[in-house]
Amino acid sequence: MKILHNNKELNKALNNLSNINFVPTMGGLHKGHVSLIKKSLNISGVTIVSIFINPKQFNDKKDFKKYPRNIKKDLRILKKLKINFLYLPKYKDIYHSKKDKDIKLHKKEKILCAKFRKGHFEGVLDVMNRLTKLIKPKKIFMGEKDFQQFYLVKKFIEKRYRCQVISCKTIREKNYLAMSTRNQLLTNKQFETGGKIALILKKFKNKLKDKNNIKKLLLEKIEFLNKKFEIKIEYLELRNIFNLKLASSIKNSKLFIAYKIGNIRLIDNF
Repeated sequence: MKILHNNKELNKALNNLSNINFVPTMGGLHKGHVSLIKKSLNISGVTIVSIFINPKQFNDKKDFKKYPRNIKKDLRILKKLKINFLYLPKYKDIYHSKKDKDIKLHKKEKILCAKFRKGHFEGVLDVMNRLTKLIKPKKIFMGEKDFQQFYLVKKFIEKRYRCQVISCKTIREKNYLAMSTRNQLLTNKQFETGGKIALILKKFKNKLKDKNNIKKLLLEKIEFLNKKFEIKIEYLELRNIFNLKLASSIKNSKLFIAYKIGNIRLIDNF
């Protein structure tokens, strides 16, 4: 594994390479990230992983400061996986030019997390645009846990570049909580609660089959979960996986949730 610390080293290393697989991360690596990297390694081409905690996608400065960081652990994981390159840019390596004026969400896209995290996805699209320009990958691997992020990035990147954005299944803890770097911030009790909520929603999604009063059932489930687990649900919605429009049946749909447990914000989909 060769570590690239800046754009000069990046350009030199990738100069004559055309078949590049890219796994963008913000570090705090877990088994979910490992699954993305393994999928990349199993496809022909070289694999480059980036670790860059992008300040532009945090709508809350406190959230950015407390975001888990453990570069030593990340390096151990990546060395074992035997990736080709690790890109560890500094802020100036990424943000050396002005933001593209075309990077903005349409009104219909300001749903789910975009509704509650102002500027978040604009920050995500901006950094992914910059990283794609620098690395010039043929394939980018992203997890489905943040399905809205995957949907928006795929739509944006594939329209602009000769690059395929590939989705990878959500990897879960033993208690069924979706793996996330932010899980490190949870207490043991909160971690257990998150698993219980995930299992309840998995079963609930299956029960929505052939129901025609989905909106009412969702509102009832929000009230039930908020009271039972003392959480604050931002949204619980059934949406179509191809256009993220509100769905009236579970066919081609996912159940999306975002909630705060204590001060920690978690998202998931089923």
